[in-house]
Amino acid sequence: MPPFLAELLGTMLLVILGDGVVANVVLNRTKGQNSGWIVITAGWAFGVTVAVYAVGTFSGAHLNPAVTIGLASIGKFAWASVPVYIAAQMLGAFLGAGVVWLAYLPHWSVTDTPSSKLAVFCTAPAIRNSGANLLTEIIGTLLLVLGVLTILTPKNLNPAHGWDVGFGPCLVGIIVWAIGLSLGGPTGYAINPARDLGPRLAHAVLPIAGKGNSDWGYAWIPIAGPVIGGLIAAFLYKVAWSAT
Repeated sequence: MPPFLAELLGTMLLVILGDGVVANVVLNRTKGQNSGWIVITAGWAFGVTVAVYAVGTFSGAHLNPAVTIGLASIGKFAWASVPVYIAAQMLGAFLGAGVVWLAYLPHWSVTDTPSSKLAVFCTAPAIRNSGANLLTEIIGTLLLVLGVLTILTPKNLNPAHGWDVGFGPCLVGIIVWAIGLSLGGPTGYAINPARDLGPRLAHAVLPIAGKGNSDWGYAWIPIAGPVIGGLIAAFLYKVAWSAT
């Protein structure tokens, strides 16, 4: 499978399962309505795990522009391939959001709150404060990228036994779950520009009655924060961990 297709399909799977669990919790008259934050964070973590297992051997399963840029910044990924990966991730996220819209088609019209409909597609802050929200996204993505770089290393996983392939995606899912449980409260932990921007675009163009606006004034934070956090994490890894 070409890396472009792998990143597209992997990100699409990630968003289908991630946005899907949010839809199940926040939309009216679903089986999972009001089941809470623990269910949402678990669904996203399991979604990441499934997606990484599905395409990891084909593209490395970045599924996140912040990961792609972070890896490229320390020489672990070719800069020439960065635009291709990001384009695939954005398209996959958009398509994944469209699938969730179809899966929950009867529930949009019976859900009255526009903010609940928007929450299915993208993040929003609990308390709107641009500086604080940006900092939260930086910290969350820093932990994600640093966790991926430090945990998925031959010093912890022996490639000769295949553990990096067999168990690595589960560890990535655990990282995402931990971030969501501990740091997801302020902003909904986008920690992934594609995961937020692709579905936000889908929200803007899909015919959803009473959906309200797509909150474009906030949209730059789940883009800038994860990219900055990923770059800081990559730098810390290169300075502190790679030197040991």
